[in-house]
Amino acid sequence: MATIPVLSTSTAPLFTKFTVGSLTLDNRIVMAPMTRELSPDGVPGPDVAAYYARRAENGVGLIITEGTVIDHPASASSDAIPRFHGEGALAGWAGVVRAVHAAGGRIAPQLWHVGLDPLLWGAAPRARRAMRDGVPPISPSGVDPDGVTGDSSAVLEIAGRPMSESDIADVIDAFARAAADARRIGFDGIELHAAHGYLIDQFFWQVTNRRTDRYNGGVADRARFGAEIVRACRRAVGPGFPISLRLSQWKVGHYNARLANDPPQLEAFLTPLVDAGVDLFHCSTRRFWQPEFDGSALNLAGWVKKLTGRPTITVGSVGLKDSDFLTYLDGVGAQTGDVDAVTERLERGEFDLVAVGRSLIADPAWPTKIREGRLDDLIDFRADMLRTLD
Repeated sequence: MATIPVLSTSTAPLFTKFTVGSLTLDNRIVMAPMTRELSPDGVPGPDVAAYYARRAENGVGLIITEGTVIDHPASASSDAIPRFHGEGALAGWAGVVRAVHAAGGRIAPQLWHVGLDPLLWGAAPRARRAMRDGVPPISPSGVDPDGVTGDSSAVLEIAGRPMSESDIADVIDAFARAAADARRIGFDGIELHAAHGYLIDQFFWQVTNRRTDRYNGGVADRARFGAEIVRACRRAVGPGFPISLRLSQWKVGHYNARLANDPPQLEAFLTPLVDAGVDLFHCSTRRFWQPEFDGSALNLAGWVKKLTGRPTITVGSVGLKDSDFLTYLDGVGAQTGDVDAVTERLERGEFDLVAVGRSLIADPAWPTKIREGRLDDLIDFRADMLRTLD
């Protein structure tokens, strides 16, 4: 990617280089993963490659793809979610990598297992339709219905089965094979989706993890499954190849959920993941400006960086006026805004990278316009844009 002069001095910190592992980025802007279900039969086509390449052409430092499901029978809840296994799907992703690299960008796949899809909790008819090839969903210990939703009968219908030791080994192996494939076909790193109530996060959260073995107990025990996945992926890709892990306190439909109630608890949770080999934490919040704990202005990314020493990505309504990204599910758009607040925090070193979602879906040229201070030219996000490949 060619170095482009920064014309707006207020955004200059966004346009400085950053290195993690063997990867050097030309700027601090990350395209956040946004599930769109536009890969028929799970195979990304040339239109997907062009979609990501347009963002690379316009100066995104690192693209993290939409969630891509690993090679496990219960990994996906929709056939339109792109796969990260099988000859056709991997060939499609190799085409995406070539297009992004040709445009001067860097790209990492987000590797995903939905487990018992949290978008379907308490919605038995939809969940039954989501059962693929007769394979029921899996979760750490079956979902605790009363802890997740008031409609316990609906959840019981689709709670699936608790994961056995064999299931756990199979899922860990599937993540590791996906990581190895990512490196083999030319990706610049990987991200593990361990947020928002999906499978890895179902182990993290005490409400959905009611196991009585080594995968439950304190917060460090609940991190064990994720740490084993990280460790297996590290063995598969070797040293230097960046591994990002996306985490969140909140879950889909459960916005006050907490993995950790205070900094010591958060540190205990994060330590096994750091020891396993995470290079970068992608800290998902709904609004980046909200403090994570009382008594400090630091957001989640700030606290994770402070406690681990690892670089972090902040995310959550960046470049938008006070907006919740999940409003798109209700067909609600979002107005663009400035990036002064997030840039100031970046410059102070609270976090290292800034992930942008809806603004980059609406406007591939968002980085260029921000760099040049052309806020009046920014395009507002409409909910229908999520289902396009512009």
